[in-house]
Amino acid sequence: MSCRFHPLVLALHAGLAAALAPLASAQTAQADPEQLDTIVVTAQKREQQVSEVPIAISAYSGQFLRDYGVNDFSDIGNLVPGLEVQEQSPNNPGFVIRGITSDSGEANVEPRVSVFQDGVSISKSRGSVVQPFDLERVEVLRGPQGTLFGRGAQIGAIHLIQNKAWNGTEAGFTVGAGNDGEHLLTGYFNTPLAAEVLSARVAVFDQKRDGFVDNLSGGDLNGKDTRAVRASLHLDLRQTDSMDLILNWQKDTPPGTAFRTNTIPTRTGSTDVFDRTADLNRGTGLGLDRTVRGATLLGSFALGPAWTLSSISGWRDFDSHEEFDADGSQLYAAEFAEISKGRQVSQELRFNYDDGGRFTGFAGVSYFHESGTQTVPFSTNERSLITLPAVGLGIPPLLPDGSPNTLVTALPIAPGVVLPLKPFHQEQYANSGRTTAWELFADGTLALSERLDLTLGLRGTHEKAEGGYRSDFFGVPSALGVLGLGGSPDPSRPTNILFAPTDGWRTREESFDSAVGRAVLGYHFNTHHNGYVSVSRGRRPAVVQVDADSSQVVPAELVWSYEIGLKGDFGGGRLVYDLAAYHYDYSDFQTTIQDPDTLRYIAGNGGNASADGAELSLTWRPNRDFSGFLTYGFIDAGFDEQDDDGNRQELAGNRFRLTPKHSASAGFDLGRDVSGGARIYLRPSWNWRSQVYFEDDNTPGIEQAGYALYNLRLGFTLEGGRWDFGLYGNNLTDKDYLIDAGNTGRLFGTPTFIQGLPRTYGVSVSGRF
Repeated sequence: MSCRFHPLVLALHAGLAAALAPLASAQTAQADPEQLDTIVVTAQKREQQVSEVPIAISAYSGQFLRDYGVNDFSDIGNLVPGLEVQEQSPNNPGFVIRGITSDSGEANVEPRVSVFQDGVSISKSRGSVVQPFDLERVEVLRGPQGTLFGRGAQIGAIHLIQNKAWNGTEAGFTVGAGNDGEHLLTGYFNTPLAAEVLSARVAVFDQKRDGFVDNLSGGDLNGKDTRAVRASLHLDLRQTDSMDLILNWQKDTPPGTAFRTNTIPTRTGSTDVFDRTADLNRGTGLGLDRTVRGATLLGSFALGPAWTLSSISGWRDFDSHEEFDADGSQLYAAEFAEISKGRQVSQELRFNYDDGGRFTGFAGVSYFHESGTQTVPFSTNERSLITLPAVGLGIPPLLPDGSPNTLVTALPIAPGVVLPLKPFHQEQYANSGRTTAWELFADGTLALSERLDLTLGLRGTHEKAEGGYRSDFFGVPSALGVLGLGGSPDPSRPTNILFAPTDGWRTREESFDSAVGRAVLGYHFNTHHNGYVSVSRGRRPAVVQVDADSSQVVPAELVWSYEIGLKGDFGGGRLVYDLAAYHYDYSDFQTTIQDPDTLRYIAGNGGNASADGAELSLTWRPNRDFSGFLTYGFIDAGFDEQDDDGNRQELAGNRFRLTPKHSASAGFDLGRDVSGGARIYLRPSWNWRSQVYFEDDNTPGIEQAGYALYNLRLGFTLEGGRWDFGLYGNNLTDKDYLIDAGNTGRLFGTPTFIQGLPRTYGVSVSGRF
């Protein structure tokens, strides 16, 4: 491995040094130079500076996030090369790292991208979006991270490290107001309870913004309403031992999501998906009600001069109920809801070894148990349902006056035989998942010489997974079942329209054993520049898929990753860079397909796939008055032409969904001291994404062309930064863009589109004490 990559490391390093040398030498001539703040990360389960970690990792301090107004997960995605965050609502996010999407809401499907809070997985889709407030830092690790983070981190991990209680007194707050009725309140208070022994911290967050899409049926859509509270205790048992208890609670009650179709006009005659009006049924009845709760207990105990025991105990719980109009129109045709519940407990015990010598490492064991359900109620007016394109009867959905066409009350199927159509029908299905996993892991780094390090890691997993399915029949049959839409496999017994009823839960349980690992060769050119090459194996767990008539196991998705990277600094730490290039080979790629027997999406095997990419991050601070950052990511990721047997694959040549080939972001922080101890600042930022498809089948029109967004923060501080008075604007050009398309409506022939956030602006005041 070293013979293959080492010359490339040297060539990349030489080229980067030559390109940046003029910039680095120019900064040395600047007055008042300053070194960039060093961020210490714990990605490898020990404290290291970012430049020392042989992983493609982006880390941002809590202060940086506050300076650039990062209030949502999607804002983090705009900062990290290779990371995309799509948020239809807090209940329905999509995390994309290097082309791999993790957004399934099925209770029996495991994520590819793991989200963690202080070492505890919060990865299940419907509970993974938490408010990023009062954070110490964010770490985003790209590439397979199963060795470090466990069974769900097949292609990357997002790690939120929250501020803990400490032995001191501090407080702070931010209040803000903006357009669309936005208000913001966040704050924290930290105090000792018993000197040198026990400390406490409380942080709160409250933000509400009206929806920017007016619903002609009442209310507004695409808004925000989030409240969160965090309480933590820190206990010092002795100088080397400590424990932290962290309690989190979050409540989300935003208005509904504006699914807009371009096939059925609104009552005003519009089919423009960027028209900031919608015509969705149920008015203010649309929306989300979600509660997320968590408790984490962290312990660190010295066992001797070289050994430390770390314990991470976690409990998580979420309940959500979201009502949405899937057909994106005024028709009462495809009215859905989603009710999700999830519970989990986890425990990790890890022994770390570091005697200051040539070897450092850790080994441990973890336990994880999770159970959850996803219930999807469906209701319809059958007289509107038959007008949808997917039914194929050619009946116009609207009357000449623009109102829903419900005039057809029965369908003739034979001479003298008609099918009566009900004005109201309801049914529902549910899926369930239950997983218990035990893992053994070990990872260590050996200094082969003063310049060369070798890291080897391995994690073995034994898991028991159960998948379940249930479809309910509410006692009133639908004659439309005989049309074969998927709900009644036996035409002689028409019951449901979409989901064939079951007699209670149908379940299947399977056990799996697996192993993932990594090998990394790190090279220290000098104290300022490091390089690495790595090979790692990632795995997305198998899916136990159950439906009304059968069950199957979708094989585990495997990926082999090959990566080369350079990171370091110039000009005494004033210019920091991070460069990585990678190649992935996937087998049994898990994708989302339409169940051939029902109108629902399920996990399926997409065959072989591959990805090639490169990423660059630069951070520059030539003096106290200026700092800037630039990121760029390139990825060419898609499905291979042939499977292992040489057969052409169904998705051959298609690009991965939600994956731009090119993405970039940049920003700078310009400050200047003025009279009276005040300091003014200007912080513009920019992010750009090239074209993306929203589905793996790359359907034309179900896509978003490339676009750029421009943001700005400006203001002034007093008393050394104690007070901050600011103005902010996001998407300053009011760019129209989509965050998703296709969706459930596509199954009914009415693909729907979701707009991204338009221009927002406001004022904020912050204080620290």
